Amino acid sequence: MKTIETNSAPAAIGPYSQGKITGNLVFCSGQLPVNPATGKVEGDNITIQTRQAILNMKAVLEAGGSSLEKVVKCTVYLNDIKDFSGMNAVYAEYFSTKPARAAFQVAALPLGALVEIEAVAEINE
Repeated sequence: MKTIETNSAPAAIGPYSQGKITGNLVFCSGQLPVNPATGKVEGDNITIQTRQAILNMKAVLEAGGSSLEKVVKCTVYLNDIKDFSGMNAVYAEYFSTKPARAAFQVAALPLGALVEIEAVAEINE
């Protein structure tokens, strides 16, 4: 098993890694909409925050030898399920391969974020 570390995505805010590689799979930890340059949550609406979370996930996947095109499964955590359509519109811009996905509302997310996204992807061959 290999740990993924990249400065192109925010550092973990707890005792976990940005991602792990095992076999031919990359497991990307949940990515918040934190701008890696500032360390702060980017934007105050679901579209801006979803875009930043996906860009962070993209950076982790690429550091692990994968890509958004190789994502097999995503889990999307929303602070408010009413943001589903806004999140979904941005999500669709990045995932034309339509990976398996679950999306649901949670009680709260770290740093007051509106969205967090995690993924499992195959390594590029």
